[in-house]
Amino acid sequence: MKYGALLAAAPLTARPTRLPHSPPPPPSIQIQNRLCSIPSLPLKARGMIRCEASLASDYTKPSEVADLDWENLGFGIVQTDSMYIAKCGHDGNFSEGEMVPFGPIALNPSSGVLNYGQGLFEGLKAYRTTDDSILLFRPEENALRMRTGAERMCMPAPSVEHFMDAVKQTVLANKRWVPPTGKGSLYIRPLLMGSGAVLGLAPAPEYTFIIFVSPVGNYFKEGLAPINLIVEDKFHRATPGGTGNVKTIGNYASVLMAQKIAKEKGYSDVLYLDAVHKKYLEEVSSCNIFIVKGDVISTPAVKGTILPGITRKSIIDVALSKGFKVEERLVSVDELLEADEVFCTGTAVVVSPVGSITYQGKRVEYAGNKGVGVVSQQLYTSLTSLQMGQAEDWLGWTVQLS
Repeated sequence: MKYGALLAAAPLTARPTRLPHSPPPPPSIQIQNRLCSIPSLPLKARGMIRCEASLASDYTKPSEVADLDWENLGFGIVQTDSMYIAKCGHDGNFSEGEMVPFGPIALNPSSGVLNYGQGLFEGLKAYRTTDDSILLFRPEENALRMRTGAERMCMPAPSVEHFMDAVKQTVLANKRWVPPTGKGSLYIRPLLMGSGAVLGLAPAPEYTFIIFVSPVGNYFKEGLAPINLIVEDKFHRATPGGTGNVKTIGNYASVLMAQKIAKEKGYSDVLYLDAVHKKYLEEVSSCNIFIVKGDVISTPAVKGTILPGITRKSIIDVALSKGFKVEERLVSVDELLEADEVFCTGTAVVVSPVGSITYQGKRVEYAGNKGVGVVSQQLYTSLTSLQMGQAEDWLGWTVQLS
């Protein structure tokens, strides 16, 4: 099926983030050689940002909801309808981009991404609300983080406006793959890579920006249930002066060995220590880490080796609004073992309570309601209610697609 340029989205005017003092089925589309506007859905909460879009001529409307077993949706790739692709050449300017059928891409064997790992990715989610609207959660933050990472990796990056428009196009083109309310989310994976051919070590002469999506359920098989972590004191995720604070592809390949060993021993994942002193917490393979002691929530400060997670940032704001004291600082492994509660945060997991930590043969378990701590549960409920449009968006974080 020919796709062409499927969607053209209107620009967004984002509302400034602030902390509070207290806390119809889609229209039928006529296939003609013109753009058909889609009537907008009503805003559910005053903090939402509205996005309008139109569908282009070559689009054949698929069924309204994909035929999947939504009750048993795991975290894996599901082939959806289409993906977004844009190119950038020597001039540093990205093409307008287009929607194409989801599938393999052609890549030169001497491309920068294959030979030298010159690539970044992002991760964000779209949710279906009870009135069949689609919400994005803080996409502008992902756009800004990609630009920061691209600068570190000597790559041009799409503008914030281009990034957000491409995300909107991709989600609307695959709307039928957004799970029903409460059954999961549509995971959105933007990729930026050096696709141009290069033999000597140098930045690639051409770059490709891709976005694909997949419906997902829980990242950990446990769901909102305690996971079991082992503290890794041999392998390290990042070192000072490296790329631990950007979402470059190499950061994730390097944790696979330690993760594989841990899972073979029955652990859910690995918690890494700093590479210098080997006693301060950094992060889990793909999540940030928090500890709770009394009414104080502490998390390792983001200072070059730790990814500035968007869920991490959101949880800090939510926790502050609920009266918790939040500290961003060096957190030692000794404090971890003495904590009242421990949890992880990330786009994929949202909030994942930690049931036990094993360090140098010593296992510490954390009490809670079936292993889920009171603070973890409270923050998880507050954040997911915002993400899914079930609570007022008092921070202006969601973007509603129409």
